[in-house]
Amino acid sequence: MPAKLKITAIKSYPVRVGIRNQFLLKVETDEGIFGWGESGLTGREKAVAGAVEHFAEFLVGQDAMQIGRIWQELYRSQYFEGGRVLQAAISAIDIALHDIKGKALGIPVYELLGGRQRTVIPTFASTGDSAGENAIERAKELRDAGFDAIRFFPIGQDSRDIFEPRQSIPATARMLNKAREELGSEVVLGIDFHHRLSVAEAASFCNKLDRGVLDFLEEPIRDETPEAYESLRTMTDIPFAIGEEFASKWQFLPYIERGIHQFNRIDVCNVGGLTEAMKVAGWSEAHYVDLMPHNPLGPICTAATIQMAAAVPNFSWLETRAPERELGFDNSDFFPVQPKLELAVYPVGDAPGLGIEVNEQRIARESFAFWEAPHLRRRDGSVTNW
Repeated sequence: MPAKLKITAIKSYPVRVGIRNQFLLKVETDEGIFGWGESGLTGREKAVAGAVEHFAEFLVGQDAMQIGRIWQELYRSQYFEGGRVLQAAISAIDIALHDIKGKALGIPVYELLGGRQRTVIPTFASTGDSAGENAIERAKELRDAGFDAIRFFPIGQDSRDIFEPRQSIPATARMLNKAREELGSEVVLGIDFHHRLSVAEAASFCNKLDRGVLDFLEEPIRDETPEAYESLRTMTDIPFAIGEEFASKWQFLPYIERGIHQFNRIDVCNVGGLTEAMKVAGWSEAHYVDLMPHNPLGPICTAATIQMAAAVPNFSWLETRAPERELGFDNSDFFPVQPKLELAVYPVGDAPGLGIEVNEQRIARESFAFWEAPHLRRRDGSVTNW
């Protein structure tokens, strides 16, 4: 193995894959070893590409093996540290550097993170945005396919225009109460409100559920104010799953240390890569908080998260899509070697680096196409959250 691997180029690929874009990144070195990374800032890929362009100005020529030192320079060497755009760019670079180091040493990335602690990665699957009243039947299909953890979405989730929380809440609560009856007590059930509710609305929703229906409530309200979550915490005993939007260990700090939540929805492609994610994982372990990683995009993110999940003790489930509901994100033309779901788990492999391959010629031909999340409003015309 060479003593140093000099970074020679950083290439950004914001490309259309399926119904959305993905931001893919390649770091090349003078020894021909390269690594792939991914950013999770959906819908703002060009902003991430601009940040990477700035970072490349001083990264080219540096030793790719010095991952921790590079992370600190990316974060600290500017007056305006952090933020979701910069952290998404840092995440993609950091993941690619781990891929390079694993390949250079001939070992999987999880060996760089402390070694493998599990041989398979449990997952949860979702009933789908548009399942609506058919969500229970969809959940039964998932259970029969081997998933023992299933996530629902609120009634009206698939709207492209109007979302009225007070109309969704009673219908969703009735559906979930019925789902628990029909699915039984063995299956883990959760719901993702995608931060669409206020504290009062979230409390009202919880009060309409029968006891024991939900095993986790994901992102019921926005995350900017931990005190709001603390207030909601006093109104329900349902475990909270929070953090997919967090872009640093510092954002996780109050939630972990105040005992506000029970599951960290950490996203390695947004939080600052594997370097930052492992710090959050250790901090979470000390406070008995489990990891339930956010993983909505492509196979590079999945591969990186599998490496982290293999190396930490406090892990619950990795978000995944059931094979028949792919939406085109895991296109084999783009990613000829990628993690493969076996029933409801990802096997932990032993390939060097992330264990993925990318068809660079194919993605280079794919044009970026602007995609915008739905801009939702309430019936009174006011803007609400997507």
